[in-house]
Amino acid sequence: MLLICYHSGMISRLKSVRVLIFLVAFFIFNFTNVKADLVDDLKGKIDERNRTIADLEKEIVEYQSQIEKTSTKAKSLKNDIATLELTRKKLSTEISVLQNRIVATNLNITQLDGQINDTISTINRTTNGIATTLQKTNQEESTTLVETLLNYPRISTFLDKIESLGQLNLGLQEELKNLKNLKVDLQTKEAKAEGKRKELVSLAGGLSDKKKVAEYNKAQTAQILHATNSIQSNYQKILEQKIALRDAFEKEILDYESLLKIAIDSNTLPQTGSGVLSWPVDKVRVTQYFGNTDFAKANKQVYNGLGHSGIDLRASIGTPIRSALSGTVKGVGDTDLVCPGASYGRWVLVEHYNGLSTLYAHLSVIKVSLGQNLDTGNLVGYSGETGYATGPHLHFTVYATQGVKIMSRKSTICKGTYTMPFASLNAYLNPLLYL
Repeated sequence: MLLICYHSGMISRLKSVRVLIFLVAFFIFNFTNVKADLVDDLKGKIDERNRTIADLEKEIVEYQSQIEKTSTKAKSLKNDIATLELTRKKLSTEISVLQNRIVATNLNITQLDGQINDTISTINRTTNGIATTLQKTNQEESTTLVETLLNYPRISTFLDKIESLGQLNLGLQEELKNLKNLKVDLQTKEAKAEGKRKELVSLAGGLSDKKKVAEYNKAQTAQILHATNSIQSNYQKILEQKIALRDAFEKEILDYESLLKIAIDSNTLPQTGSGVLSWPVDKVRVTQYFGNTDFAKANKQVYNGLGHSGIDLRASIGTPIRSALSGTVKGVGDTDLVCPGASYGRWVLVEHYNGLSTLYAHLSVIKVSLGQNLDTGNLVGYSGETGYATGPHLHFTVYATQGVKIMSRKSTICKGTYTMPFASLNAYLNPLLYL
């Protein structure tokens, strides 16, 4: 008797669960068909943007290859203009890549938002269906056994229904399991959409940066053409004047730094060869080493007669420059404001936690501010040719923090007050010992 009572309640669940499963499957099938065209359209647009990006990136590689070939030629007006023009084309293509990535990312966000809304709708329909079924089951369980049996003409039919009760329970459990999976899927899609939105902000910032670099490159071209009137002899004369100004300015700095006598405690520095610093550029090519290299010995005025104070890394205009280690920005500046073409140009000094400080010079665009905290690999700025440079590159100096300070000094050479890092001569360290 108890068995019959139990099974009579489960029979009502059988009817309701079958209805639930049918309705959920029906609505999901039809809802999916309605959305299919929109999903395919979005996917097609995303694929099209990605193909465009791939083609543009091939162009960028080709422009970079041409820039490297041109920049290794003898310094002349023709070669400088050719390099700047190739750089303009490369930057323009990089801007197009970023614009296409922004569109593609927006399409991805739209696609994810659609999937999120679909998942929420499915969760709501499934939840409502289960709730309705349970409510109906509770109502039917109030029916007496006699009333239930009267609904079946034969007792065998009643018993057949009982045999499928286990499958009915499994069906309801499966829907509950699907509901849990849908909720997990929803959380995954929401996290992915949030990541895409952050990526969109980063891309927009990168686009703004590239436009600034392009403006710098355009100004460089205009300045050279205006100053030389497109005549090689004028270009050579201006170059000689810049070298003379640079030599005098560097001597002024050396005379002052030679007076700085700061004791450096070697115990405060990391062990050499430990690789505590990361390279500040992605593709590494050293064009000038630290110390008394052949070039430094042949150009004593250039390097204060004491060798090269850092290393030079090849970096075409607009190359991202990254922090070699976590630290705090101790200063930013631009020596060109007082002595155009004579020194570091746009520079950034970062102090690290391990007794080292690093300098990034000749930048076209600075992306950090005084007091800003940086992690290893954070963007410091973009490479350029500001200050005195024989071509676009990054000048990278490593100091013992104890021996370097940012100071403002009045120049007798340039007739103005400039601000830049000054260090006792023993504070200059070979970067390769820590990279």
